[in-house]
Amino acid sequence: MTTPTEDSSLPEQLQVRRDKRARLLAAGNDPYPISVDRTHSAAQVHAQWGHLVAGDETDEVVGVSGRVVFIRNTGKLCFATLQDGFTRDDSGTRLQVMISLAEVGEQRLADWKADVDLGDFVFVKGKVISSRRGELSVLATEWQLASKALRPLPTLHKDLGEETRVRQRYADLVARPEARDMVRTRATIVRSIRETLHDQGYLEVETPILQLVHGGAAARPFRTHLNAFDIPMTLRIAIELYLKRAIVGGVDRVYEMGRIFRNEGIDSSHSAEFTMLEAYQSWGDQFTIATMTRDLIVNAADALGVESVDTPAGEVQLTGDWAWVSVYPGLSEALGEEITPDTSVERLRTIADARGVEYDPAWIDQKLVLELFGEIVEPTLVQPTFVNGYPAIAQPLARNNPGDARLVEAWDLIIGGVERGTGFSELIDPVIQRDVLVAQSLKAAAGDLEAMQLDEDFLRALEFGAPPMGGMGLGIDRTIMLFTGAGIRETILFPLLKPHS
Repeated sequence: MTTPTEDSSLPEQLQVRRDKRARLLAAGNDPYPISVDRTHSAAQVHAQWGHLVAGDETDEVVGVSGRVVFIRNTGKLCFATLQDGFTRDDSGTRLQVMISLAEVGEQRLADWKADVDLGDFVFVKGKVISSRRGELSVLATEWQLASKALRPLPTLHKDLGEETRVRQRYADLVARPEARDMVRTRATIVRSIRETLHDQGYLEVETPILQLVHGGAAARPFRTHLNAFDIPMTLRIAIELYLKRAIVGGVDRVYEMGRIFRNEGIDSSHSAEFTMLEAYQSWGDQFTIATMTRDLIVNAADALGVESVDTPAGEVQLTGDWAWVSVYPGLSEALGEEITPDTSVERLRTIADARGVEYDPAWIDQKLVLELFGEIVEPTLVQPTFVNGYPAIAQPLARNNPGDARLVEAWDLIIGGVERGTGFSELIDPVIQRDVLVAQSLKAAAGDLEAMQLDEDFLRALEFGAPPMGGMGLGIDRTIMLFTGAGIRETILFPLLKPHS
């Protein structure tokens, strides 16, 4: 016969913990109290009494709490290691507690042995001492269960598989210091970026995520429906068009850091939702915005205390001057022959065939140049490099080169052979911008799922007049990847994953 708390479908370890919870509740003991009398964190105990040597005792009484990550129950003396939560400055300090028959009495010692499991949160009040082995400890005079864990922790001394780590990040954070460090590193970088922008006079704003018209990039959006208005909507694929509206309205320097959603492939460097920084400066251009972008990366490196990073392509030196490479001259140097905007599509196809670069026969010359540069030149750009002089097809929202309308005033930032960000001298002529967006909308109507839609409200804003401006976009996740060497699923705290079947 089963008791009311039993569930035959549960694994034994889960059932045992549920039975303990039921037993505690039946005895009038709340396994989830509202609060406990915590006076010190583990880090504070270490900071104040870390000087104690083996056998030292104090009369200082503290109340500490944490998750039980190690437990050893012997006859008259039990040991446990409590792990604190981690903070900006602390990766999760651990502290030993000791439960002895002489201090807590026979019943509470027996309760400890019967009630407490790995993973539980407990509160311990007692004197700060150093054990005979020199371990800083709290010798309990009383203890209390603060939260009963109904699932066992992962084995802390074994590596969790990547799939388990990203699906159960909460377990990963408990088990691995590296996971906790990733969260703290990301927070340090994001804070540094915000501080740099603040110091340079930028205002942070928030713009709509749910949008009527998708634009600002060439990407396939997620589509949804707004029941209140009975209209189709999309999740934003970029932040650009609303920030430019803010510039029109007189915000001199503006930025937003937020989630972007693109209904595209997912792999080690792409996620369906990711974090993007976009910033725009009045009276700027591609060069002034590049200087600001370099400041963001260099200051983030300084906040982390590094000057260089290791990447699969080699060591990258972040300080010092950053190079500039133009697409056509850079491709020409790599191929050993001159490639210009006048090079025929037939010649470009021949080069692609000879180099084993795949392409669509329908591609025009500019698209082929982009593919050749991306396959042949980009992987060799290990040190920070601003690649500019792109064919106009690359950036429909960038300004054309005054000397050759077939080129645009835009750059991509390549570090370690990987694109990290992009920047423009922004297109502000509303007539030309309309022509560009109309061409994009015709592509969308013809079935191009990545083409932008015609945004009449954005064009209306430009017609009010926008000052010359520089703009940039920086992938925050890819910036974290640069500094940590991790894949995108590790840098995002809770990444979107394909559900288990």
